[in-house]
Amino acid sequence: MAAGEGDPARPVFDAVAIGGLAPSALFSLHGRVALVTGAAGGIGRWLAAGLGAAGAAVVVSDVDTAALAELERTLRDAGIETTAVAADLADEAAPDALVDAAVAAFGALHVVVNNAAVNRRGPILDMDGTTWDRIMQLDLRAPYFLSQRAARRMIEQGDGGSIVSISSVNALYGLEQVSVYGPAKAGLSQLMRVMALEWAPHGIRANAIAPGFMDTPLAAPVWADPDVHRWILNRVPAERPGRPDELIGTCLLLASEAGSFITGQTLVVDGGVLAGGRWFTPDR
Repeated sequence: MAAGEGDPARPVFDAVAIGGLAPSALFSLHGRVALVTGAAGGIGRWLAAGLGAAGAAVVVSDVDTAALAELERTLRDAGIETTAVAADLADEAAPDALVDAAVAAFGALHVVVNNAAVNRRGPILDMDGTTWDRIMQLDLRAPYFLSQRAARRMIEQGDGGSIVSISSVNALYGLEQVSVYGPAKAGLSQLMRVMALEWAPHGIRANAIAPGFMDTPLAAPVWADPDVHRWILNRVPAERPGRPDELIGTCLLLASEAGSFITGQTLVVDGGVLAGGRWFTPDR
């Protein structure tokens, strides 16, 4: 292919183009509609708020109806156009219901953030099939079919879109007693690659964010164990857990035109865990 062939028109380098490089324009989601699952959780609420702060109308979903109602009130108090939809992603009807709700409320759907997840730690020898199925169902199967339904809608709309899935550092770094959650998240990262390949002709990008050791309710049992707490801090160069709000910038990059040439990737946000190890780190 010759240079430029089949590519979008090259922008003219002038004052107007430079004005469009301002973060407020580059990362803007004005006129876009975003859906966030697991939105009432530690990470989901911040991502929903970040998307809304960037101008998107936001559909928030969770199985915890009380926490979801509180989140909806808080977002609206902040001036974010939002609607809440209670849904259990284990329900086969949930993907269609969520996409339909977004379209009914705001007329379209452009961004999906697959954030909802569950985990249960334990040795492989003690793992049971019911627990395995539950984790895989919510952490991999549900994002698969929600993204599928959303992509069909995006293709129908004809103006592209973005799928952002919350993977994990456990997709890339093996940990004992994380024998189901880790593989599910690794599968989610791989799924984004395949979606990126299949949906690129429709202008749909698919990426994942792999957080490191975060300070969230899901990770509370980890931080509550003093030995594990110390072990983690000795391996995180930043020497602290990550905050959920520190994922907003990466999410906005992947959801907006700022990341228009990024697809099929897993961006790691881990305080340096996967950068490597130091020869000696004293106990913190």
